[in-house]
Amino acid sequence: MKKIIAILLLASYGLFSAQENIETDRPDQTESAALVPKNYLQIESGFLYEKENGGENFSHPTINWRYGVNDFFEVHLVTEFVTEHFPTEKSSGLSPLTFGLKVKLTEETKVLPKISFLANLQTSKWGSKNFQTPHLAPSFRFLFQKTVSDRLQLGYNLGAEWNGETPDADGIYTLSLAYALTEKLGSFAEVYGFINKYEKADHRFDGGLTYLMTKDLQADLSAGMGLSKISPEYFISAGISYRFPLK
Repeated sequence: MKKIIAILLLASYGLFSAQENIETDRPDQTESAALVPKNYLQIESGFLYEKENGGENFSHPTINWRYGVNDFFEVHLVTEFVTEHFPTEKSSGLSPLTFGLKVKLTEETKVLPKISFLANLQTSKWGSKNFQTPHLAPSFRFLFQKTVSDRLQLGYNLGAEWNGETPDADGIYTLSLAYALTEKLGSFAEVYGFINKYEKADHRFDGGLTYLMTKDLQADLSAGMGLSKISPEYFISAGISYRFPLK
């Protein structure tokens, strides 16, 4: 009898301690309301090619280093090596480091979505000289996530960001629909944009696929285009994300 009770306890512990599948903040622009599990390090890396009017941008790579502090709080660090290529100028180097945190505010209910708060601070000098800025560049978002059905999920963000060059802020909005094609293959479509009272609005569209190789390892592929005259013409991105426990 004691052996049976011990086996049941171990089985119960395994069920409750098992982590769900990895949830990432890439490849879409809508940041997930989900947090990295406690004591896990999640590394989200990706490469980006972006075509602008008269120029090209490369991120090779961008890496978001996320760590789950507890069930309500995570911290992260973003490192990005970039190249900007224009007809008369080419610059490469490390963008100023970005530090951030994500806090869970509410769990999802039948009526309300899951809600989290994300805050970032991009440093002005902790990067290559040609990408340094005069000022710090903070940003924040409220992250909303709602399950529509077993396969369909709605995500949206509202917030603002500063670029470190001027004191003016851009308002941010995103709206994303994610659909599970199979247990491992996911898809998404999204509209998002940036609004500044001194400039024309910058609206964009993108979509892509994710593939879950294991519950802790995910690959992604996406592409998008600008919907406004001031937007980039198009972009293509690919990445891979992995998480593992530190304790």
